[in-house]
Amino acid sequence: MKRIHFTAEDLARTRLATTLGAAAETLDSVRLLRARGLGLAFRPWQASVRGRLDGQAKPLSALMPERGPVIDMVSLAGDAPSIEEAVDNFLGAPRDLMRIELEPIAFHPSHRTWARNLMDGDREARLDVAAALRRVHAVNLAPFARRVRSHLAAMRSACAHTLAEAGVEGLLTDLCTPLLRWRPPVLEVRHPRDADVHLGGRGLVITPTFFSSEQVELLQSPLEPDRAPVLAVPAVTGAAVGAPLWDVGESTDRSLGDLLGRTRAAALAAVADGCGTTELSRRLGISAAAASHHATVLRGAGLITTGREGKAVLHVLTPLGAALLEATGHTG
Repeated sequence: MKRIHFTAEDLARTRLATTLGAAAETLDSVRLLRARGLGLAFRPWQASVRGRLDGQAKPLSALMPERGPVIDMVSLAGDAPSIEEAVDNFLGAPRDLMRIELEPIAFHPSHRTWARNLMDGDREARLDVAAALRRVHAVNLAPFARRVRSHLAAMRSACAHTLAEAGVEGLLTDLCTPLLRWRPPVLEVRHPRDADVHLGGRGLVITPTFFSSEQVELLQSPLEPDRAPVLAVPAVTGAAVGAPLWDVGESTDRSLGDLLGRTRAAALAAVADGCGTTELSRRLGISAAAASHHATVLRGAGLITTGREGKAVLHVLTPLGAALLEATGHTG
């Protein structure tokens, strides 16, 4: 059990983020792919990608031994949603930070020389990891990028709604039960390692994570002790949630415009990366009232969800909306 201790200042400084970043999700996908007894939520994904990497994930697997701590890719590559930006961050990570992250890992004997080179700043060893991140991302994440992105955005939007309606303590009470339990002023995290973490006024960043094996993780930057820790919360918690993410249905030759009407189809595609009503009207070249009407219809059909990000209204795809775009050839 991990116990996260809040002060009033920490509650005031707790905020939401949308993603752990492309590198961290890529690393987690490798761990999930090799997991035994994988839940029903990810089995269709596992079946579609298994065997396609041909050992190219080996540098990432080396960083995740079966026992003990694994590398914190958020610390080394940041939370960039672009894999290329994440790789650039990793290649430029300070040597001291690399050493701090790698030294606690119990590497397999066959990987120890390579790991030592990586710790010592060897460029080729870093390039091995960079190439593996790119390749694994292309196989495990890129084909599903739109659905992953929209699912994470939808979860963040739901959390933001709870935050607005019930405050931080309401969010902590409802967040990811039974993995988390709020007992003011302590958030209890079900975890194999026991620890007490005092936020000490830094606050907390809560972010959904997609390729998670149903375990909440608390991530802290070793070189930035004043930075708010990140609480990574699973966004896919069961087969009922996971099934629509992989089932895109049968392909069809009919265009999206035939299904929805040309303008509404364009509205659905425009929402793929998230946008507000004003931006939607600008992208489509229609009035704000017309854009609002199309958004209402798409929301009523379960293709988008609408929430607030700060003072702005934000429309994002639901997994069903993302699947429809992909099934009709509008890949992202």
